[in-house]
Amino acid sequence: MRRLFPLLPVTDQTAGPGSDGADREWSPAELAAAYAYPEPDGRRTWLRANMVSTLDGAAQHDGRSQPISSAADMRVFGTLRALADVVIAGAETVRQEGYRPARARADFAEARRAAGQAPAPVVAVVSAGLELDFSLPLFTSPLVPTLILTGAAAAPDRIAAAERAGARVVTAGDGVGVDPARALAALAELGHTRLLTEGGPRLLGQFVAAGVLDELCLTVSPMLTAGDAQRIAGGPAVEVPTRFALVSLLEEEGFLFSRYRRDQGDPGQV
Repeated sequence: MRRLFPLLPVTDQTAGPGSDGADREWSPAELAAAYAYPEPDGRRTWLRANMVSTLDGAAQHDGRSQPISSAADMRVFGTLRALADVVIAGAETVRQEGYRPARARADFAEARRAAGQAPAPVVAVVSAGLELDFSLPLFTSPLVPTLILTGAAAAPDRIAAAERAGARVVTAGDGVGVDPARALAALAELGHTRLLTEGGPRLLGQFVAAGVLDELCLTVSPMLTAGDAQRIAGGPAVEVPTRFALVSLLEEEGFLFSRYRRDQGDPGQV
């Protein structure tokens, strides 16, 4: 892996891993440093999204992201999970991708202990209808109990089934669906402030539309798929596009790993 942006002089001791653009294998600690969450500045949460897209804009192939991913993409994926308090995913993504509980990583164990984090991140599933298979390991055998974010109108029998399986159900909306801002506030109340969403596109679109996304880590896969696969974010368009600023750009074997943050100095116009 090599850093393409920003390139800083190798004599700069604060430059960080790969500052000279050299192509080499990065250690887990170096990847963690490259993707560290910002220091708290009075904000309650920091919501980061991690998505992959082909050159022609597809977020999936045959309904899954794995075919357009790579070994380097999975290393970044694992690092982002290891840094997070909670991983947020939509119910459809959980079903399609065969979600399992997040695992503890020995490489990050000490850092998580020092940060006061659990051994592994919590998985939080956003689901209006709770039409989930509660016999799966995601619900029956996680290191930390899985959360389900749902609306106040969720069926009581489905809530009961989730709780019998060991999941914790959190209400984050007045009706059938989940309100993104309320979901983040509810997670913060539980002590989860370093948030990571892995989609899918519909869920990410809801976060974008609600204006609560702080950061996007986007892998650009050097593949073309054509077809009618979804983009990384779906749903209604926002009224005014929100500008994000490029923070870093890494590359390995043709895959580009970009990191963008909301541009705090821009009112949202592009």
